[in-house]
Amino acid sequence: MSKNISMQQRQPRSLLLLCGFLVVVIGAGAFIGTQTTPGAWYDALDKPPFNPPSWVFAPVWFTLYVLIAIAGWRTALREGFLGAGMSLWGLQMVLNWAWSPAFFTAENLWLAVLIILPMLATILAFIAYSWLRDRLSAWLFVPYALWVGFASFLNISLAALN
Repeated sequence: MSKNISMQQRQPRSLLLLCGFLVVVIGAGAFIGTQTTPGAWYDALDKPPFNPPSWVFAPVWFTLYVLIAIAGWRTALREGFLGAGMSLWGLQMVLNWAWSPAFFTAENLWLAVLIILPMLATILAFIAYSWLRDRLSAWLFVPYALWVGFASFLNISLAALN
């Protein structure tokens, strides 16, 4: 990342933008999470042995949302809101926010698979796109890619078992 962007990150306007990214990403994720909580339907599903306990998901997603927001902020500073990186970032975010309603509200495991696999592909595309432009943003998405890769396998497993 150039010195210009590095200095730009320290500007008050930039820090307000970071706060905006954090509020939107974490806020929307938390709102969707509270509206699509697992219920009796999810509890009754046959689960694979590697299904994590429910308490794991909230702290993992909170951490991932912070990383996602920082990567989005850095990308917006680098290329504005209309560049290819922000398009990838925005698309993965829309898919991310669509997954829980498909899975928990619609109770449609296969529809959720049809959302999570393109989400994973978009996350990987963001990493590839960012790798030469802003290595830190790319690295910030690596834990996210690993978690969504695991979640994809879990989603497919749940769909196959049920």
